[in-house]
Amino acid sequence: MKRVYEEILKEHFRNDRQMAFVSGPRQVGKTTTCRTFEPEIHYFNWDDMKDRALIAGGPDKTLRDVRLDILGASPRFIVFDELHKYGKWKTFVKGLFDKHKEDLNIVVTGSSRLDVFKKGGDSLMGRYFRYRMHPLSLAELLNPYPSAAETRSPIEHSGDDTLARLFKFGGFPEPYLKASSRFSTRWNSLRGQQLFREDLRDTSRVHELGQIELLAELLKSQTGQLTSYSSLARKVNISVDTVKRWLRLLSAVHYCYLIRPWTKNVTRSLLKEPKVFLWDWTLIDDDGARFENLIAGHLLKAVHFWTDRGMGIYELFFLRDKSGREVDFLVTKDDKPWFLVEAKLSANKPIGNSLGYFQNSTGAKHAFQVAYDMGPIMKDCFSKIDPVIVPARTFLTQLV
Repeated sequence: MKRVYEEILKEHFRNDRQMAFVSGPRQVGKTTTCRTFEPEIHYFNWDDMKDRALIAGGPDKTLRDVRLDILGASPRFIVFDELHKYGKWKTFVKGLFDKHKEDLNIVVTGSSRLDVFKKGGDSLMGRYFRYRMHPLSLAELLNPYPSAAETRSPIEHSGDDTLARLFKFGGFPEPYLKASSRFSTRWNSLRGQQLFREDLRDTSRVHELGQIELLAELLKSQTGQLTSYSSLARKVNISVDTVKRWLRLLSAVHYCYLIRPWTKNVTRSLLKEPKVFLWDWTLIDDDGARFENLIAGHLLKAVHFWTDRGMGIYELFFLRDKSGREVDFLVTKDDKPWFLVEAKLSANKPIGNSLGYFQNSTGAKHAFQVAYDMGPIMKDCFSKIDPVIVPARTFLTQLV
């Protein structure tokens, strides 16, 4: 399966000399993509004992088979997978890059966020650009080539319902391609074990893994809701500070992510509590909450993608004030509101007053109520200024 990130890595090395740091959830397709975006790639995996011995032996030992000693050879592509597990990984790649930046195109991948590992020596500032890899999205499935602009024209699609398949099986490549409920159940169980027994162990010194799993289970029924730290603390029998710390850990291993409220230009805005969403929305039983999480995932992928390509600084927020008015999502560009999104299962739901109210108060250019049950319409959602109901099957094809 071709991924949009293959083209992004090609684009990166055509234009930039920096290393490419590719992070993202376990099983999202990082290794496959990074090993196949060019026909000849030298691959080293820290989890492989032979490769680990080479890396621990230093850059010269690692590169003995890469053959940089041939006159006129084109730069070699080299991938280091899960290298952040090596305590001296920053020193290793810094030395490698500084000595061989004219001869090597270096990719470093990690299933945990590469910025959470503080060991390793000098700063890498200026030596890499990061790319955050996300699960499959509707636009990527229909056209895995990046657009030069932020938003695309709507992509026409018919036949099997790709969005319904994404909704049921999620955006992780293997369960999406299998499209089997039995396979998805087993896959989710194994991935959960790896997250809680391996990734958390590698990321932290926390020993209360059973309680962290309980916290993760509670989050499944609270996605899209305001996070009550005190309520979670009581249910898990831990302190509020521990809840916050464990949420940061669960975010670090890509189990969940936090979306915070936008407070500028909003009278009586909500100042504190974030909302929690899951990287794998299929873990959510309620259809409305699952669809809202699917929309959150597509929007987060878009803001990360646009930011990582250098098109601006994009962020994702939600809106809520103390009067109870709320809009699910706000996308900002360079700290200015751009468009609002409200997620609804049915197009029969009229546009709520909150969408227009917050569009006026924030100055956002667009306001969309995105409906799951509508068929695709080949019209540009972003041509509309006033609040409008749009099909998810159109709106999502215009993102990434």
